[in-house]
Amino acid sequence: MHADLFSLTGKTAMVTGASRGLGKGFALTLARAGCDVVLTARSVADLEETVAAVEALGRRALPLALEIREEESIRRAGAAAVEHFGRIDILVNNAGCNRRKAALEVSWDDWNTVLETNLRGTFFMAQALAPQMAAAGGGRIINIGSVTCVAGYAGLAPYGASRGGVKQLTMSLASDWGPQGITVNCLAPGWFKTAQNAVLYEKEAWVEYLCERIPLGRPGRPGDLDGALLFLASEASAYVTGQTLLVDGGISVGQVTALPSP
Repeated sequence: MHADLFSLTGKTAMVTGASRGLGKGFALTLARAGCDVVLTARSVADLEETVAAVEALGRRALPLALEIREEESIRRAGAAAVEHFGRIDILVNNAGCNRRKAALEVSWDDWNTVLETNLRGTFFMAQALAPQMAAAGGGRIINIGSVTCVAGYAGLAPYGASRGGVKQLTMSLASDWGPQGITVNCLAPGWFKTAQNAVLYEKEAWVEYLCERIPLGRPGRPGDLDGALLFLASEASAYVTGQTLLVDGGISVGQVTALPSP
């Protein structure tokens, strides 16, 4: 396979939720591969570090305010991105949130906040950019899911429902927009330490419990998602759409040993 298949030189990407964590990492990975990047967060001020890091790589960065739960904010951000760069070739739908609670403690507001952010926001952000991608002859939409797309975990009912919805949404949009040359795939990370779940990693017993269930024996590290992201964003995946790519160290296989202890 020729290395140029993974090059993104001359492309423009939009990454939602790019101020920190995985979103910031996605933006920098795309910039290193040659992309100019539109960056969004609730506040433009929160994007200063990401903008500086993208520009330090020799790429252009456009910071935009986006409230992913508001339709008009999504429309404005999509239009501003296209107006500034002329076109968006790659959308990374990363903005998301979580409310970690036992199922009996989940409130109406908890449910709505998580589903509106993770699922509804993902759909309408994709909808906002799809017409421009179609007019340009195609594009790449990468919806960020989670291992909870395919596995259930206590304390994550709204989150799991939203991520399962993202997986199904990805398949539907792939069918809708494939004829226009738009591929739609879901990148589903496993257990990575982020601001959303950092408190869990402070508990050594829980980390040991987690690692026992991951065939590769460790949580995700910065950089573990880079290859999968570049694959889905580039010509290397030109004939791949509607798929969910799990990058989870194997935890989704449900590791259980059937061998007796020695």
